[in-house]
Amino acid sequence: MPMLPAAFAEFERFAPIWCLPTESERWNKRLASTMAELTDFYDAFFPRLDDAIVYCDKFPLDDLPDDALNLLHLVYSLVQAAMAVEIFSQPAPVDSADAYLDRVGEPTP
Repeated sequence: MPMLPAAFAEFERFAPIWCLPTESERWNKRLASTMAELTDFYDAFFPRLDDAIVYCDKFPLDDLPDDALNLLHLVYSLVQAAMAVEIFSQPAPVDSADAYLDRVGEPTP
């Protein structure tokens, strides 16, 4: 069963890995990933980022179909991966001691 809209079927291989509903899950996935995994995801999905945002914008934020919600979660995960790829060149932030993300509440979706 596809997790993403048909227009984004090329990213189905990333969906089970990166369609994570919370920021904490996305942060932990980034930290647990290798740079090769992060770069693979980033290089594949970044060129279609604008298309994904335009697609998600067709729906009310509080009433996204499941496939569009998964696509939005993929966009959010790209933000996490982009920081590692573009800035730090490693999964964890540098010069930040023991950085971690522990949210007790967060916006949805």
